[in-house]
Amino acid sequence: MANLIYGEESYKIIGACFEVYKQKGCGFTEPVYQDCLKIEFRLQGIPFVFEPKINLEYKGEILDSYFKPDFVCFDKIIVELKAVATLIDEHRAQTINYVNATNYDLGLLVNFGHFPKIEHERFGNKKVYRSLKDEIRSWNK
Repeated sequence: MANLIYGEESYKIIGACFEVYKQKGCGFTEPVYQDCLKIEFRLQGIPFVFEPKINLEYKGEILDSYFKPDFVCFDKIIVELKAVATLIDEHRAQTINYVNATNYDLGLLVNFGHFPKIEHERFGNKKVYRSLKDEIRSWNK
């Protein structure tokens, strides 16, 4: 975990997700997993905010539009949940946009709809860290 950004924190988050999946399995809707994770994060002492309203800006001006990721954990990691058979590029793009549009450094995309285990992917903030391609390359070393 030494080479991963927020390795310890993201390990705890994914561990909580595995626990929820172990208890509930796949087949529920996203709100069910959100509710379970709120409980599990609390039980495991993982600090979180559920669906925070995060403002967007354009050329230095705040937009009327905003977005609400599912969770922000440890005040620095966006956690986006899905409950679909398989992740697609639109889900990845959503998470990447959430991370790059904020000052958060890491986004975790977690899919509870996959069988036989959850899918999860990491996305670093391109403004702060190396490119996504370089980040992925580092996972394969």
